[in-house]
Amino acid sequence: MHELVGPDGLRVDTDVPEPRLADRHLVIDVRAAGVNFPDVLLTRGRYQFKPTPPFSPGGEVAGVVRAIGTGVTTLAVGDRVAATMLHGAFAEQVCVPEAAAVKLPDSVSFEIGAATLLTYATTLHALEDRAVLKPKETLLVLGAAGGVGIAAVELGALT
Repeated sequence: MHELVGPDGLRVDTDVPEPRLADRHLVIDVRAAGVNFPDVLLTRGRYQFKPTPPFSPGGEVAGVVRAIGTGVTTLAVGDRVAATMLHGAFAEQVCVPEAAAVKLPDSVSFEIGAATLLTYATTLHALEDRAVLKPKETLLVLGAAGGVGIAAVELGALT
């Protein structure tokens, strides 16, 4: 994003430097990135934090670890991972803290890995911390069409 004009302002930039590897971070070759409502708000400058243009939206990503920084102990080069970030996932490569990434089982596609972290974390927070949903309580999901709504139906059924 070079201007905060909404999703129509997105464009492909080819002159972007490769991410710099830092201690306890990893560089991921992106295979898929989730698209969520906060990304739309970011492109309009209406989210709770406002990155200064130019920036890339995208808060969740999945791919293959390309490089690891000093101190990384739970992941290795070649691992399939999913990760969250504040923004920047709409890129060919990203650098994230080790703590923001999880190993992706072979049975989970990159697309599913990149599309579930934020939606399910948001839903868990809403059900456990905000609604304080208890077993056997009834949950009414008024909008089960988007990612959080679908996750609410699935996770709510587990209580």
